Amino acid sequence: MKWNTLTYKFLAAAVVLFMSETLHAQQKPMYSQYMFNMLNINPAYAGSRGAMSAVALYRNQWLGFPGAPRTTTFSFDMPLQNRKVGLGVQFYDDRIGIERTTGFNAIYAFRFQFAGSGTLSLGLQAGLLNYQANYTEVNTYVPNDPAFSSNVRGILPAFAAGAYYNSDKFYIGLSTPALLKTKILYSNASEIASVTSRDLHLYLATGTVFDLNPDLALKPSLLVKAVSGAPVEVDINCNLWLQNKIALGASYRTGDAIVGMVEYQINQQFRFGYAYDKTFSNLGTLVNGTHEIMLRLEFGSPSVRVSSPRYF
Repeated sequence: MKWNTLTYKFLAAAVVLFMSETLHAQQKPMYSQYMFNMLNINPAYAGSRGAMSAVALYRNQWLGFPGAPRTTTFSFDMPLQNRKVGLGVQFYDDRIGIERTTGFNAIYAFRFQFAGSGTLSLGLQAGLLNYQANYTEVNTYVPNDPAFSSNVRGILPAFAAGAYYNSDKFYIGLSTPALLKTKILYSNASEIASVTSRDLHLYLATGTVFDLNPDLALKPSLLVKAVSGAPVEVDINCNLWLQNKIALGASYRTGDAIVGMVEYQINQQFRFGYAYDKTFSNLGTLVNGTHEIMLRLEFGSPSVRVSSPRYF
């Protein structure tokens, strides 16, 4: 299907502005409910919940805006060797405009238990991503523009690393979700995959829990995201747990959006989460809100099931 609306032409113009002889093929997707599944931002989180855990997440950003980002992820992780090791896998599909990135990651974490305290985990992640940009779907102002005469695609490596410390009431983690800045170098019809270690992403996440009374718990958290060449972005979050079943929360993302969210611990195994982002940046007048849905399933024999709820 050809893209012929004004919005699509705007997106095409943006592509022209950012195109050179190199196409950067890895951009990290955004998550509003990262604090309920930090495996998406830190591989050291694998196995930290003490049970086999499967999480599915779908994010539809800027609803109704043609070519807006859409992200789907599915992850699975579990502890092994008396919780000294965490293993995980992650599948993802990230789309924005004419670009689509799908990928698979394998995750390994080694955990150090401190007597009477918390656990420190070090994690590594390795995988492959399939990047494609369908430039031939764009209608341009100049007919037969050679910059849009062919599509670009390639399979590239992806690596991440992180450290994560948690106790029952506190966590802090530092991670780099993109150790390599992956690229596709192209000249006419030829394509060559290459990697470089510039533009390192860094995520710092921390949070704690305050018991207000037997029925109420307050969970503030913070996520700082930094990458060279872009402003530092901070997510300031606060969730209120009611009777260990329902969490009502709000977030402020600097320079971007405010977020409302709700989590419901259906039973010991199932958790449902929903978040709604309202953009207040200059883009806010052009786009509608963002919807994000999360489902978690934790399973195993009764002796290894995680008590409900786990805040981190």
